[in-house]
Amino acid sequence: MTASLGRRAVAEAVGSAVLVAIVVGSGIQATELSRDVGVQLLANSLATGFGLGVLIVLFGPVSGAHFNPAVTLAAWCSGRREADGLAVRDVAAYVPAQIAGAIAGAVLADAMFGEPLVRWSTHDRSAGHLLGETVATAGLILLISGLARVGRDRFAPVAVASYIGAAYWFTSSTSFANPAVTIGRAFTDTFAGIAPGSVAPFIAAQAAGAVLGLALVAAVFGRRAATRTDVSAARSEPELTAPTLP
Repeated sequence: MTASLGRRAVAEAVGSAVLVAIVVGSGIQATELSRDVGVQLLANSLATGFGLGVLIVLFGPVSGAHFNPAVTLAAWCSGRREADGLAVRDVAAYVPAQIAGAIAGAVLADAMFGEPLVRWSTHDRSAGHLLGETVATAGLILLISGLARVGRDRFAPVAVASYIGAAYWFTSSTSFANPAVTIGRAFTDTFAGIAPGSVAPFIAAQAAGAVLGLALVAAVFGRRAATRTDVSAARSEPELTAPTLP
């Protein structure tokens, strides 16, 4: 990634906004076209999967296409010793951009469909869904970090989109797996909304899932070996010796 931090933050904000607009907008459209909850979820999951894949292809070369604080923090944790890893200032720019973008995306979707621009969701999702969020987030981190470890990042658009589409169905929470998206979806009282009271438990479950995902990456792929840059830097550092007394 060679873009400036400002451009990368804008890419994260725009990508997060479009992602949430896709999730919320397709949910509204699905409920208007069908009364079958299964059909509604199918439409929502397909739109989200296709849209996410396109967004990763578009914004990946600019910012890495995280659109997700859990992914950003996991990338920082796993790459903090690398010369090209995320710095703290990158995380500090990415996360607020993702959250602001997610909220804007929910408002935009409501505006497109003539819904109130901001109306807190009444859809309580806490009961019975926290384990599903932990599993969904752990799987997402394992997938993204695992692809990076084996040098198959080029498959990320298809792999991540396919995983999220599948996780809509095999997790009890319909796989939010994203703190920014969770916050954004609290601003819409529609099919994809989540009640504000459910947001904190969901984010806690997502944080636990991210930690579990990183642990699984270490267990499956081992610890990341020191890069050539790290070794060269270590060799070039002068040895510290005690001063010689006169």
